[in-house]
Formats: sequence, C-alpha cells, structure tokens
Amino acid sequence: MPLDCTSAFYEENAETYAKRARSLPKQQLDAFLAGLAPGAAILELGCGGGQDSAYMLARGFDVTPTDGSTELARQAEALIGRPVRVMLFQELDADSAFDGVWAHASLLHVPTSELPDVFARIWRALRTGGILHASFKAGNAEGYDGFGRYYNYPSAEWLSELLTKGGWRNIAISESDGGGYDGKPTRWLTVGAER
Repeated sequence: MPLDCTSAFYEENAETYAKRARSLPKQQLDAFLAGLAPGAAILELGCGGGQDSAYMLARGFDVTPTDGSTELARQAEALIGRPVRVMLFQELDADSAFDGVWAHASLLHVPTSELPDVFARIWRALRTGGILHASFKAGNAEGYDGFGRYYNYPSAEWLSELLTKGGWRNIAISESDGGGYDGKPTRWLTVGAER
C-alpha cells in the first residue's frame, strides 16, 4: 500500500518535520476563517505540527485537530496544549458536526481511488453550508517524491468534476506556484467548496 512509506516518513521524521521553518498559509487561513461565524467548529485534517490549529485557536475558533501520524500528533499536542486525535481520513465518521474543514496539504496523500469516499466523508462531517479548504500538488498522475511519500497529483479539472459529482457547491479552485518540504518548486491547487 502506498501509504506505508508515507506514514513511515512522518513517524520517523515527526520532530524535524513539525519544527521546520514553515510559513503559515496566513492568507488562505484568513480567507477560510472569514467564511465562518466567530467561534465556529473546525475540523483540521492532517494538522502536522499543529501551527494552523494554533492560529485558528488563537482567533477564537473551536478546532478539532487530527493527524494520521501518532508522532506528529504528539508534536502538535506539545504546541497547542490540547489532544490531537490520531485518525486516517478514511476513518472520519462525523455527521453534521463541523462548520468548516481545513485540509491544507494533507488530502494530497490519499490514493486517487479513495478520494471520492474521503470527500463524501468530509461532506457528511460538515453542516449544511459548511465550507472546505484543501490544497493539492497539481499534476495528472499519482507518484512519489524523493522522500518516498505518495501523492495523488490531481488536475484542477479532475478535482472540479469529482467535487461536482459529490454534491459540493460554490467550488473554487485556484493555482499558484510555491514549494514544499522537499525544497522543489511546486504548482499548488487550492480548493474551496461548500456543502
């Protein structure tokens, strides 16, 4: 299974990964939070070192951080001072529990064949009118990076079609250039959608 190497990477490099110099995606965070009522309930999928959760908590939101890596969850807990649920995206079983789902650079590790189910689980977890933020490394085929981490590398067209079929509304996908942990130039897709 492709996620074994990806999971192993995050377990073995959790502290280095969590404590790396990372620019907070402040512009995207602020845009996402602007679409929510004060104190809204947010589920973070793949919280990594916890920096995004810490920012949202500091802004007064009710954040539920999760990560698939036990070690990364431990790092995030140390930063934010609250429990982080260890959970794979495929285990999400909440029903109309959240106003927003923040999945920044995390769903990009879901095998392409499992993305429809994961998006359906996120849709169910949101209340009507709830919003999703997700970001992906753009491409046209699944693959691996130099660290052996799996990526689904979708195109904007493919994602748009998938979300439309899944019943999402107000789908917006933007593209931008950036980087990643591997230090390589990366084309990013940022997805916003509403249940």
